[in-house]
Amino acid sequence: MPRSSDNLWDLAVAEVQAKENTEDESTASAETDRSVFFIGNKNGGKTSIILRCIDRDEAPKPTLALEYTFGRKAKGHNTPKDIAHFWELGGGTSLLDLIQIPITVENIRTFSIVLVLDLSKPNELWHTMDSLLQVTRKRVDKVVADIGKSNSKSANQITQNIWRTVANNHPDRELIDPFPLPLLIIGSKYDIFQDFESEKRKIICKTLRFLSHYFGASLLFTSKAEAHKSVLRAFVNHLAFGQDKSKVVSMDQNKPLIIPAGSDSLSQIGTPPASDGDLRQVSARSPMELWKKTYARAFPPENKNASKDLKDPAKDAQYAERDVDAMRAVKDQELEQYKRNADKSWKSMNLGLHTQ
Repeated sequence: MPRSSDNLWDLAVAEVQAKENTEDESTASAETDRSVFFIGNKNGGKTSIILRCIDRDEAPKPTLALEYTFGRKAKGHNTPKDIAHFWELGGGTSLLDLIQIPITVENIRTFSIVLVLDLSKPNELWHTMDSLLQVTRKRVDKVVADIGKSNSKSANQITQNIWRTVANNHPDRELIDPFPLPLLIIGSKYDIFQDFESEKRKIICKTLRFLSHYFGASLLFTSKAEAHKSVLRAFVNHLAFGQDKSKVVSMDQNKPLIIPAGSDSLSQIGTPPASDGDLRQVSARSPMELWKKTYARAFPPENKNASKDLKDPAKDAQYAERDVDAMRAVKDQELEQYKRNADKSWKSMNLGLHTQ
């Protein structure tokens, strides 16, 4: 309430401050609505991780394409609940076109990525990581560019936020390329991985440490074991609900890796896991290429087209519905007829244009 001693200037200042406080509260309220996008290996455990983190005691089902669910958590007593939107991409690397759907101009400021890599399939690891992150980065760059067309300040702020996980005085600041969104890399099925030979575990651990550090990401190994549940929830809930970051750090390759973003360094990771002679034989133009080629020598990528592994859900016997399938067949025929008619119309239109 204005005081009798306030002059016009004091009243104006108070009004501006009140407006700024209202805007800050509105922004804080908007930030309680976050989105987390799970991508990674097919059958890598993405659904199980999501169910764990939102306390749903149900058996995970195969993810057909792109699926959505949500979770709520209260900040405290008598306070509104935070909402987290969980998106999950199925099919491994076979449905890359769907990545563009969840990432939008409206939600990119509170959007995070969780990349789940199946540790039991080391030959698929690099290809899965590279394919998914490349397409995701391309989509993010496009969305930021779209924002920049109308609000360059907002686009610049999103770009600057990339470096939040890397301290200004970090020795590797000039040597890494942080991912444009908060990124958590999860190595799943640690229970199988821990039985690998020591040298194989070393190569995979060092490689994932390099990749996570290079992308400014957090790294976490986990399995279905109850002992891994609390740490997993802490990392995911930080992204989904803004809860406190996990302070646990473990860089011992004989234990599950737990490395928060910004806490590792190239000096701690060391050189790619190969002999000096082998490294000299590798021709690479960048550290990323060197690590890729070194990893491929130990775990050659499998030559197969991932898209061939994906079945059409409409033709999957486990989802058969006689009436629905019959109607689907009719609609498929109508669609084909529509395409033929549209093609004829387009061709006749072109001919008409050329004769004018």
